[in-house]
Amino acid sequence: MTTPSDDLAARVGARLRDIPDFPKQGILFKDITPVLTDPALYGEVIAWMSQGWGEVDRLVAMESRGFLFASPMVERMNAGMALARKKGKLPYATESVDYALEYGTATLEMHVDAVAPGQRVLVVDDLLATGGTAEATIRLVRKLGGHVVGCCFLVELAFLDGRDKLDVPVRSLVTVG
Repeated sequence: MTTPSDDLAARVGARLRDIPDFPKQGILFKDITPVLTDPALYGEVIAWMSQGWGEVDRLVAMESRGFLFASPMVERMNAGMALARKKGKLPYATESVDYALEYGTATLEMHVDAVAPGQRVLVVDDLLATGGTAEATIRLVRKLGGHVVGCCFLVELAFLDGRDKLDVPVRSLVTVG
């Protein structure tokens, strides 16, 4: 697997903006939008995220910021893209999985034809925190018959141990804590 250069990780880390108490008291939100405003840096991020996965048939973008990273990876990786979304957001027939949140449960859905049996799938998102949504996405891809080759994130909050919930290779450009 490709590991980020210290320089790229440092430059991305320097562009992340900390927002205290968002979306609620006690949370330190990692705002990725400053990375998106720098076209050259964003391009380097997309190049790094696209490398080292071998042949991939489908990118599964996790709602909603995963869309920002998987979309430009499509052409670079010559892979189609599918969306993993919250319940009720997709217009066609869906398959779903339920997963636990800190307080309660949620449902994740994908179109029934988003991933064909045997397809090699890379799951993409902006941030890995507790790993619950990523783990649910992996389960959903497998339910559709896909083979998950890994998960790729811009930022990982390592102190939340989300990587431990994932039984596939995980790459993160910037690791916090």
